[in-house]
Amino acid sequence: KLVKIDRFFPSSKKCSKCGKIKKELELSERVYRCTCGNEMDRDRNAVINIREEARRMLAV
Repeated sequence: KLVKIDRFFPSSKKCSKCGKIKKELELSERVYRCTCGNEMDRDRNAVINIREEARRMLAV
C-alpha cells in the first residue's frame, strides 16, 4: 500500500529513537547525532521516521 506523508514532515531532523526534533541540520551532516545517544546514518534515520509515520497514518 502506498502512503504519502506530508512533504514537510521532518524525517531528517527527527530522532528515530526519542522523537526530539533538531532545529538546524546541515545537508553536509551525514551522521545523525542526538543528545539521547542515537547515532546513525542520516538517511537511515529518515527512512525509519518515514516508515513509522506511514504506520501511524494507516492506524488512524
